[in-house]
Amino acid sequence: MGEYNDQPVRITDLPLSRNADEARLHQLGYKQELKRGLSTVSNFAISSACISVLIGVTTTYNTGLRYGGPVSMTIGWLVVSFFTSCVGLSMAEICSAFPTSGGLYYWSAKLAGKEWGPFASWITGWFNIIGLFAGTTSINFSLAQLLQVIILLSTGGANGGGYMASKYMVIGFHGLILVSQGLINSLSIKFLALFGYLGAIWNFLGILVLMILIPTVATKRASVKFVFTELNTDNGEGVHGSVYVLVLGLLMSQYALGGYDVSAHLVEETKKADQGAPIGIITSLGLAIVMGWAYLIAVTFAITDISYLLDVNNDAGGYAIAEIFYLVFKDRYGSGTGGIICLGVVAVSLYLCGLTAVTSNSRMTYAFSRDGALPFSKVFYKVNKQDVPVNAVWISVLAGFCMALTSLGSQVAFQAMVSFVTIGQYIAYVLPTFFKVTLGRKSFVRGPFHLGKCSVLIGWISVLWVATITVLFSLPVAYPITKDTLNYAPVAVGLVLIISIGYWILSARFWFNGPKTNVNVNV
Repeated sequence: MGEYNDQPVRITDLPLSRNADEARLHQLGYKQELKRGLSTVSNFAISSACISVLIGVTTTYNTGLRYGGPVSMTIGWLVVSFFTSCVGLSMAEICSAFPTSGGLYYWSAKLAGKEWGPFASWITGWFNIIGLFAGTTSINFSLAQLLQVIILLSTGGANGGGYMASKYMVIGFHGLILVSQGLINSLSIKFLALFGYLGAIWNFLGILVLMILIPTVATKRASVKFVFTELNTDNGEGVHGSVYVLVLGLLMSQYALGGYDVSAHLVEETKKADQGAPIGIITSLGLAIVMGWAYLIAVTFAITDISYLLDVNNDAGGYAIAEIFYLVFKDRYGSGTGGIICLGVVAVSLYLCGLTAVTSNSRMTYAFSRDGALPFSKVFYKVNKQDVPVNAVWISVLAGFCMALTSLGSQVAFQAMVSFVTIGQYIAYVLPTFFKVTLGRKSFVRGPFHLGKCSVLIGWISVLWVATITVLFSLPVAYPITKDTLNYAPVAVGLVLIISIGYWILSARFWFNGPKTNVNVNV
């Protein structure tokens, strides 16, 4: 097992005892090669751990605070949540119809039709896989940076002679984190499911504890009016227009609400997949929206001085939430140790989130390789004795490490890569929906989970929202615009687009015909 084989297997040669999941997968053109060891709850747990708004909000809180402040985060969260829910619902509907690990790129192939299917699949797949690599890098590098801040605060803080780990040590942390996650991801899917449960529970309880603890311990609290209406235009970046600032502040919420596509990538390992995976997408996203907003409000109530929290000369070196946690406990008890422990809770959540990101990465790499779309596909397509695509796991680890190396030479290059996570991933998220409401509108056959008469409306809302944020998040984030202040997100997106289309024109169009079937369904 595990060798690449594109020779068709007649469906009549298959065991009559196979279950409905395996039968449906064969109808879609694939043999069952991964082990189905996940329940609907397990699928939800892993997806929930991957979304992990505890880390999404914590690591991008500075962005929301700098651009718009409290109102862009608390009210902006609700705006982003509504439109993101539409994207998630549309994704869940398509996942129910096509339960394969290829997920997004497979859906695009089927929904765009025979003429455009291969090209649609190619573009969607490359945006998805590069976005996943960038996402894994972003999550684990954020953990490495958080460890840097925890060490700084634990040794006295920036103003107390604390130790600031060098950028080389941060890269070292990042590498060790990835290797440990690769080792765990090489184990059986049932073992990974346990980490999924742990991640979901830890994320839920972590948010619950912090949203109660931080406002309770704080000796000074912001007013309700401040939390829900305060607009910060004093960002030190030369951006002052109220609407402009609010728009830029939405990036925090959009970044935090991503990663739920992991449910789709685990669909071939999920029982009752055409129902379990869509439920995993919807429930994990719904829980993230509710818990994320509660956490965001709780932390924002502890704000007393926005400019100080963003000041690189504070004890946490300008890491806003770290400074909030540290000051809350220091003001109350004379020591910031409690705040450091709270950061430890976030760090564990970050690790578990990164772990599931590697899982999602590897399953997408496996599926894309199964269809021959990646260089060395025969290597990445192999599975081990435990039915785990172990080579795909380790190429995901390697890619995550190599992408982080850009931070050593240029923070601009690294930030461009990280910015791609939000824009690039959401482009991949919505392309299948775009094809469903256009080229595939009449041919789409819905699965057990569907949106009924609202399907087309919700689909178009999703498409228009992603088109909107693609433009908004490509706007300049600082003036005057220089090579050091330019928003390189559109450059990163454009580069992926140019390379993938160029590769298609020069080579792939001659041999890539979309997802390859390894089962003969024409019987």
